[in-house]
Amino acid sequence: MTDETRAAARQPRGIYLLFTVEMWERFSFYGMRAILVLFLVDGARGGMGWSKAAASQLFGLYGFLCYALPVAGGYIADRFWGTHRSMVVGAIIIAAGHFSMAVPTTPTFFLGMALVALGTGFFKANASTMVGQLYDEHDARRDSGYTIFYMGVNVGASLGQFICGYFGESARWGWHYGFGAAGVGMLLGLAFYLRFKPKYLRGIGDRPQRVRAEKAAAPAVPLTREERDRVMVLLIIIACTIPFWMAFEQAGSSMNFFAAERTDRLVHGFLFPASWLQSVNSLVLILSAPFFAALWTALGRRNREPSTPAKMTIAMVLMAIGFVFMVEGARRSDHGALVSPFWLVAAYVFHTFAELCLSPIGLSFVSKLAPLKYTSLLMGIWFGGTAISEFLAGQLAAFTDRIAQGRLYHLLGGQADFFLIFVVSSLFVAGVLLVLTPWLKRRMHGRDA
Repeated sequence: MTDETRAAARQPRGIYLLFTVEMWERFSFYGMRAILVLFLVDGARGGMGWSKAAASQLFGLYGFLCYALPVAGGYIADRFWGTHRSMVVGAIIIAAGHFSMAVPTTPTFFLGMALVALGTGFFKANASTMVGQLYDEHDARRDSGYTIFYMGVNVGASLGQFICGYFGESARWGWHYGFGAAGVGMLLGLAFYLRFKPKYLRGIGDRPQRVRAEKAAAPAVPLTREERDRVMVLLIIIACTIPFWMAFEQAGSSMNFFAAERTDRLVHGFLFPASWLQSVNSLVLILSAPFFAALWTALGRRNREPSTPAKMTIAMVLMAIGFVFMVEGARRSDHGALVSPFWLVAAYVFHTFAELCLSPIGLSFVSKLAPLKYTSLLMGIWFGGTAISEFLAGQLAAFTDRIAQGRLYHLLGGQADFFLIFVVSSLFVAGVLLVLTPWLKRRMHGRDA
């Protein structure tokens, strides 16, 4: 490999700064999320004492707001603030929300949840958009760059789940210390970002001059036919991701309750927190993301890289395989026996591989296909699809016990019937994507490269 080739393959240094700030933001988000439903159902150590169904529904509503508000945040960034200012405002609001939740009163808890959701609306889509701003239109490093960025998501998630989970489930500290620890993580990320942004992201995140010029010259110019085709493809792909995230987000609700109630967590006399099992996803992703990034780059050099719809088809199949393990684990636990953590670990491993084939690739896909003046808005709509998934995931998780009791239908029996939903739905979407892929590729007009 020549020096020129090595330089072309090297990632821009700004990706590592965005990796770090995203890591700390996700530390706060996933750290709090890991203990949220457990806090809501706890009636003995200062929790809310809610039912599992009510906790799952609130969890879904909270997730909906966290992923729906980036639509508005993306619009504000596109039209008024730019991604940099939106991220800074969002980080401050997020930190304030976590510190509000650290105060042990009911009003401050709900105020904190609202602030975290609002701040995430300003932060989430714009951080992802800034990654895309590091690359030229046809830069082959883009997918690998988004995969590296996505490692930051999972490094932060893993740390947050361990640290906030430890504080929250500890009899010595308690839930509100876990919420406060999440706020500290967000402030660390903001401080790091503000310190190094002028050096590594100079001009990135400010409102681009070319966008201002386009809007000033021709504010009412409609999208071209090619741009409309690309937007249509994006909207179809976003719709197909809804069942994926509806299944994936069971990690924070039904799978979290499975860990707490049906899994043997005693290791050499130490009962580890149920929330720690969620970190399997993050840890596996950290280890495997470099492999996936290298794989896409290597296949791209040989012109053999699968298209984005093909990668997402693979993701749906992997998601289905993961829930096969949950079906079997649930079947073995339905008579009161605690089962090995293996069933959850195996499910999370396959879900992680699925995530790597869909989420960072999807972020890159939006940045490739979105018309320039609507990039942040369409990135927000990508997360809007996730918002719908979060809401549906929570509402569906609320039916776990009713399905397990056979009150709605009976196939395999017990909680296995609940997890079977996600095996079937994932395989169905995989089939739809497989059929649609050739049609979608034609309407990308060569942009999926």
